[in-house]
Amino acid sequence: MDRWQGLGDVPDGWGPSVVTIGVFDGVHLGHQRVVGRATEIAAQLGLPVVVVTFDPHPDEVVRPGSHPPFLCTARRRAELLAGLGVDAVCVLPFTREFSKLGPDEFVHAVLVDRLHAARVVVGEDFRFGHRAAGDAALLAELGEKYDFTAESVPLVADDGVRISSSGIRAQLAAGDVAGAARDLGRPHRVEGVVVRGQQRGKALGFPTANLETLPHTAIPADGVYAGWLTSLDPSGREEERWPAAISVGTNPTFDEQERTVEAHALDRDDLDLYGVHTAVDFVARLRGMERFGTVDALVAEMRRDVDAARRVCAGG
Repeated sequence: MDRWQGLGDVPDGWGPSVVTIGVFDGVHLGHQRVVGRATEIAAQLGLPVVVVTFDPHPDEVVRPGSHPPFLCTARRRAELLAGLGVDAVCVLPFTREFSKLGPDEFVHAVLVDRLHAARVVVGEDFRFGHRAAGDAALLAELGEKYDFTAESVPLVADDGVRISSSGIRAQLAAGDVAGAARDLGRPHRVEGVVVRGQQRGKALGFPTANLETLPHTAIPADGVYAGWLTSLDPSGREEERWPAAISVGTNPTFDEQERTVEAHALDRDDLDLYGVHTAVDFVARLRGMERFGTVDALVAEMRRDVDAARRVCAGG
């Protein structure tokens, strides 16, 4: 899959294509439905599929300081889109100047002049142009003007509730990683480089990988979780994977203040992951974060957490 950083990276002579547009944070089931429709049309027409997305998140430019937590890294987003059959991802730098383009200007500059869109597929709530003045209906009108066909796709509903990135962020903030996984179509993943922490886990018999997460990462609510710890190579491909008990929080038993994400690979005390880029996938919440009266009480609970995590991971 090709990845273009801006319209200037689109190859000269790029021919007609099927285009879909959006932030696609998380590439959740709703996004997958939109992209799936684009790839279906592209297969019928014998054309490549291009995803147009944005960096930074438009909210951060339009309303500085309102940056929503990311459900996945930009690299992970591209990887997930490639897995859906996308041929190219065009990442548009979202600047204040770009945000002032009117709907017609946006369509001409992006879809017509550079990507030569033959068909455009968007979600039913798609908005574009200055002050989000454009919607799917206007996109269809502009398609008639510029000779492309546009269609909107209803977003997947889960128990009657529309799936959205904001809804998944709310689930994670509440610790509902199982609900988030249902809407994502896979467990929520947090990435980071393993750094040295207080090393309390090792002293207690449960060595952990302490992740230094990226800014604006969507981290689940404080608590203990079952999931998977995975080492990644420099390109982001998975190398090794271990079932894990995961702790998110400030470790109140020891009066610590820094919020951390730590993963204990079950039955492994021989791993040296310092400096390694890793991923933690959250499968189930085991309990909330608690303060224990003694270290012995904490260790006993950690043993129960490990047993519970082992049962969860054994089930898939």
